[in-house]
Amino acid sequence: MILPTTYEAALLLTFLTMACWGSWANTMKFAGRWRFELFYFDYAFGVALTGTVLALTLGSMGEGLTFADNLLIASNRSIALGFLAGCVFNLANMLLVAAIAVAGLAVAFPIGIGLALVIGVVWSYILNPQGNPWLLFAGAVLLVAGIVVIASAHRRFELEKRQATQAPARPRTGTTHSGSVGFKAIGLSLACGLLMGSFYPLVEMSKAGELGLRPYAVAFVFGLGVLLSTPVYNLVFMNVPVEGPPLRIRNYFDGTWKQHLWGLAGGMIWMVGTTANFAAAAAPPEVQVGPAISYAIGQGAVLVSTLWGLLYWKEFRGASSGIMTRVWVMVLLFVAGLGMISVAPLYAR
Repeated sequence: MILPTTYEAALLLTFLTMACWGSWANTMKFAGRWRFELFYFDYAFGVALTGTVLALTLGSMGEGLTFADNLLIASNRSIALGFLAGCVFNLANMLLVAAIAVAGLAVAFPIGIGLALVIGVVWSYILNPQGNPWLLFAGAVLLVAGIVVIASAHRRFELEKRQATQAPARPRTGTTHSGSVGFKAIGLSLACGLLMGSFYPLVEMSKAGELGLRPYAVAFVFGLGVLLSTPVYNLVFMNVPVEGPPLRIRNYFDGTWKQHLWGLAGGMIWMVGTTANFAAAAAPPEVQVGPAISYAIGQGAVLVSTLWGLLYWKEFRGASSGIMTRVWVMVLLFVAGLGMISVAPLYAR
């Protein structure tokens, strides 16, 4: 299988993870007026398809154990843990997508992925400590501070928009209040974060020991978990929707080919980043970035998604100078935090 042989290559893969994890959600917006439940069927297929293709190509080339050999010798426990990791992640990601549908990227990503960052880095470091812990966790604290700042900026921006458009007349009966929508989005994001921070330790457990899964085998089994659990979870989301009327399976066929392709592309982008993350964490010990560090840098996806919102989608258009100051403070905090996490292996104890 193909794995990075230098620290620089391993670190580059972790930044590829960050770019992919921070960019895939744009495909939801490119898909237009397409319910996230229907979008997600194509997304799940894209995840499984990409994991399979990478396993049969990069996972079967080069020196060392191939993907097929790894599956043959892997224990049933390791395979089950890898599959379970895919199922846990999938529920977390569907909650994230639901929160995005309700309140947008600027709410869902900071709260959900921020909580996942704290849980995932701590657990991953406990399972496989890599790098200087002071630098690692100080960098994580800076990232969390950045998440708090951008969440505060978004809340303030929403308040400004409500004040600017507030009518003197009483709201009509049946109007959805912003507080209830906010509570729903926060609840979905928090649930997402708790689960999202739990899937990565399961991945590490599935790779443990001589009979554990290697990166491309993990990606393949993980992708199957995502694909096979999606119809189960979607039965709930489609029948008890977080927004809009209930859906039926036949509604999936109402989508255009472009909408289906955007869903497929979203899953492919995410899985490329995830496989890069697995490969970076499995590099030779002397050049390894480490799972805690690679996971933390991957969570820089919050920064990437924010930059997409700022520079492409113009989500903060019309915001006051105070709000924009908070936004750019968040960017600086993330740059500093990611920098500290990146150099943590160079100062390992």
